Amino acid sequence: MDEVLADTLGEHLARYNRDHEEAITKGDLKGKWLWEIVSSDRHERLEGYLRSEDFFEDLPVIEDSQRVVRELVKDYDVFIATAAMEFPNSFGPKYRWLRRHFPWLNPRNFVFCGDKSILHADYLIDDQPLHFRRFQGEGILYSAPHNLGISGFRRVDNWAQVARIFVPNFVLDQVEK
Repeated sequence: MDEVLADTLGEHLARYNRDHEEAITKGDLKGKWLWEIVSSDRHERLEGYLRSEDFFEDLPVIEDSQRVVRELVKDYDVFIATAAMEFPNSFGPKYRWLRRHFPWLNPRNFVFCGDKSILHADYLIDDQPLHFRRFQGEGILYSAPHNLGISGFRRVDNWAQVARIFVPNFVLDQVEK
């Protein structure tokens, strides 16, 4: 879910920049995690954002994800897996976010987990390659600033590219970026 359907990083940056009067952008993070460019005395605050009750409630939706996922469910069993164990406060907000932004998905197909290797699926689209280590299907790396230097996986930069892989006859009405 995070950084594939929901723009978690954008919210993290917005809160950090607001509270510290900085202007860090996603472009500043190429190949790095936010934790790597923020001074260590602010790491507790960074984690605090993720633990707050409202952090995951109103995240922006990643462009075109709704349209492509709606198309995918016509031909595939789509499950939304999110690593929620590290931040237990995220369960309710993430569930409500998914119901609000992807109401056509069956909530029984929402998987809140820690280790995504429990998933028995053909594909896993994720921004964190660590989730592919023990996953039995094919991991598809969804580009995010922190994973730009990582290779060895099929990579997609946006949902138009996901559509091209899984529903090649489906055409988004905007130009692919």
